[in-house]
Amino acid sequence: MADINKMMEEIKAMTVLELNSLVKALEQEFGVSAAAPVAAAAPAAAAAAVEEKTEFKIVIKEIGERKIEVIKAVREFAGLGLVEAKKLVEDKGTVKEGVNKEDAAKMIERFKTAGATVVAE
Repeated sequence: MADINKMMEEIKAMTVLELNSLVKALEQEFGVSAAAPVAAAAPAAAAAAVEEKTEFKIVIKEIGERKIEVIKAVREFAGLGLVEAKKLVEDKGTVKEGVNKEDAAKMIERFKTAGATVVAE
């Protein structure tokens, strides 16, 4: 450990030109590069490129106490008949896909009023 501390003290005493020469010598000796990898910058760029989701899928998670109101809401939004809407509610399926953000919020509020729990995925 004493050798490492001695080496650190010597490095601290070097000028910028001497440090540059040391880095180049280490790169040549060990076949490595002191440059930052390009892949390290990629996650930051990918995070910046993530767009806000614009289309949602409305899925029933819980029916609640007022099943008939939930069936009415499904019929209203999905345009299904009574039998199909009842089956969709009982199966807790997908009410509608490709819904924009505003409509998804309206649908969620309507189902909440009907006593159901739905999510926009």
